[in-house]
Amino acid sequence: MAEVSTPDYGLDAPLLVKRMFTRAAWMIAIGAAVFLINRTEYPATAAKVMAIFGLIGLGFLAVGGWMWWSSRTGKLALRDQLLDGLALKGEEKILDAGCGRGLMVIGAAKRLKTGKATGVDVWDATVLSGNSSDAAKANAKLEGVAEKVRFETGDIRKLVYPDKSYDVTMSALAIHNLGDREGRDKAVRELWRVLKPGGRLMILDLFHVGEYASVLREAGAEDVTESSHGFLWCLPTKSVVAKK
Repeated sequence: MAEVSTPDYGLDAPLLVKRMFTRAAWMIAIGAAVFLINRTEYPATAAKVMAIFGLIGLGFLAVGGWMWWSSRTGKLALRDQLLDGLALKGEEKILDAGCGRGLMVIGAAKRLKTGKATGVDVWDATVLSGNSSDAAKANAKLEGVAEKVRFETGDIRKLVYPDKSYDVTMSALAIHNLGDREGRDKAVRELWRVLKPGGRLMILDLFHVGEYASVLREAGAEDVTESSHGFLWCLPTKSVVAKK
């Protein structure tokens, strides 16, 4: 077996992507079957029905394809854009909550000189394909930052780290998976709690970013800025950045 030479940051929402492609195949197949069965007796109607099913199938195919591109290409470009905005100096201590296979934390570690980065996750493979600490460590090795980053298992609503222990805290495409408002608010407050005075916090997500911003403002955050980043995964992709 050939050795993997490029990092793989996984496919987001893999079950949903698979569902889009499966539905596309079924719609196109049903349309074709209806046409073949009825083309002799009702050619015009059969053609119209096939066209309708075909268009629906192409719609599912387009959504699945865009979600695939967002995971394989779009999120890497957005990662670099967000890290550029943090203007890291290289000495920071960084935490990525819900790090997955290391997209953000490894990208940050590549910009560090003497600093260190930590990624924490519960490694749920239903929200990111192949999600595991071993996959994250393999990516870090491939990116040449294995000595600068570590990965730990933990609940981002109950971080084990002391108050004011990180220069930068971040989370990308993770907090919305917690499901309820209370859990999401706890995760944001935890990112804030472990952040040092003068430190910066960044959250990227597909849902609830306005909620995160409100929690940060209530906690006393300065310069809370919300930004839009298009429609990756066919959803409005937004971030919030704040300073302590």
